Amino acid sequence: MSGHSKALVIGVGAEQGLGAALCRRFAREGYHVLVGGRTEARIAAVAQAIVAAGGRAEAIKIDTTAEREVVAAFDRALARDGSEPADLVVFNAGNATRHDFRATEAAAFEDSWRVGCFGGFLVGREAARRLAPLGRGTVIFTGATASLRARPSFAAFGSAKAGLRAVAQAMAREFGPLGLHVAHVVIDGGIDGERLNSRLPQLRAERGANGLLAIDAIAETYWQIHRQHPSAWSHEIDLRPFKEPF
Repeated sequence: MSGHSKALVIGVGAEQGLGAALCRRFAREGYHVLVGGRTEARIAAVAQAIVAAGGRAEAIKIDTTAEREVVAAFDRALARDGSEPADLVVFNAGNATRHDFRATEAAAFEDSWRVGCFGGFLVGREAARRLAPLGRGTVIFTGATASLRARPSFAAFGSAKAGLRAVAQAMAREFGPLGLHVAHVVIDGGIDGERLNSRLPQLRAERGANGLLAIDAIAETYWQIHRQHPSAWSHEIDLRPFKEPF
């Protein structure tokens, strides 16, 4: 592997979030990381922190539901500009928002699907178009408990995540034989990051030590998926705290 291959991570928010942890993990391996997200200040902070630590990163503002922006991100990721074209892509976008089913606005349901599923399709399609002809690369989709079972008040999110899982399955079966490793990671539990801790600050204490998924531990699994030997690829991996019921 080149010391300056590119990695594209889409769905980066807070510095103490999974997307940012993935960026930092890949940068530690010498990757030039393209930090993709919707909020300029946040992705800039993640990229700057990586550079300050001696890594290589740049922020790319992207709305995953906008086809032209996804295409532009892949144009950047596959550019031959001193760094090797990307061989690692992660789709980490999603919006786990509760909705009273009977009061859910049609636009809110559609927005959840567009971010969590349609955006994944656009990213997956561009990855397949660019990487499958090269016969190499890894595409990882972030799933959730809702990928497998939707809970009350999460019909919109559950439908998006179940749909994203289907996109990943179809891609894996079609493009795996061509050398493109497609994986889906089911995050079955709460993530110990800024989003959860700001909304439910008491949860970490309630769950106790290692009761929430550590972002760096999740990121390590993504890296190990990328490094798997082609004779023993994983498609779906589930991650949860040791005390999480399932």
